[in-house]
Amino acid sequence: MDKDQLKLLLEGVRSGEVDIDTAMDRMRHMPFENLGFATIDHHRAIRVGLPEVIFGKGKTPEQIAAIMGKLAERASNVLATRVAPEAHELVRASIPDVEYFPLSGALRIMRDRTLHGKGKLAVISAGTTDLPVAEEARVTAEVMGNEVVEVHDVGVAGIHRLFGNFETIREARVIVVCAGMEGALPSAVGGLVRVPVIAVPTSVGYGASFHGLAALLGMLNSCASNVSVVNIDNGFGGGYVASLINRL
Repeated sequence: MDKDQLKLLLEGVRSGEVDIDTAMDRMRHMPFENLGFATIDHHRAIRVGLPEVIFGKGKTPEQIAAIMGKLAERASNVLATRVAPEAHELVRASIPDVEYFPLSGALRIMRDRTLHGKGKLAVISAGTTDLPVAEEARVTAEVMGNEVVEVHDVGVAGIHRLFGNFETIREARVIVVCAGMEGALPSAVGGLVRVPVIAVPTSVGYGASFHGLAALLGMLNSCASNVSVVNIDNGFGGGYVASLINRL
């Protein structure tokens, strides 16, 4: 149950349209619901403005389907990340309007498409191999109520491609930049704009990239003062933090 649903329920009690016993029944799982293998936080949207998100990796398809189904009973939008195709099929059997994004493994229910962001949110990727992480950031930001613009394959090996998209980038209120290799793109973007840049290092690169560690360290040492960094391959974290900033 999100903030709007709780408000409607309380207004129904006040007007007499909903009796107290019915209201108590609807609120019985607040603030959380114990499924045995998972404890679902139904109050997170009320506390922080954004719903709980399921991390699908390591969970069985049955667990993902059960958690997502319970969340969908009380929330308009639900997101799961790193979900295998077989889990998507199981969820879709009971929730036909679920959307699956095979590139990133994101799975979402998006019944409320209200924009809560104060402006555009840009997701930029350095190369085509960074797209899975960029897609996770985009899907996350959209679920959280943002208008997202995308700019892809504009890494520093061909920096002129970035400048060719400058007008699109300049319109964004907050920017997520996904890059592997040496992780230089967020610094280049940060030096061009006056908005927060969320850098997402990816595990793309040859041996000395150490599965994204080189990109992470490069981003942490950025000389662009408006750049902050999330964990390796954490497109979800980048999209989430950017969404919070865009609501301010």
